[in-house]
Amino acid sequence: MPNSDAIPVEVIILTENNDIKGTVYVSKGVAANRQLTELLNDSNRRFLAVTNVEIYPKNSNQPPKRYEFLELHMDSILMVHPISQALFKDSPKSQEEDIARFRELRAKLNQTKPF
Repeated sequence: MPNSDAIPVEVIILTENNDIKGTVYVSKGVAANRQLTELLNDSNRRFLAVTNVEIYPKNSNQPPKRYEFLELHMDSILMVHPISQALFKDSPKSQEEDIARFRELRAKLNQTKPF
């Protein structure tokens, strides 16, 4: 839940079965380039709270499911990316196009070989 010491960050979250768009809240007291990293690497945190959620099922053209609030188990998260740093952020793209770009990134990620 947001408080005065937190700022909202719109993100795309990739899980094995879904692409999720929503808002997470990060600490104001952390450098801007480390806020998401600090949030995700907190060893005491088992769940990530997300607000204004849109869930897009992987490999489906179904419309997104929408929720005001969702908690994701940290182990289910493959990648979190701030929307403000998304590719082509200056061009007028719809939300569906943003999700499509991240699905392409997911496909490329799945093609990489583990170390």
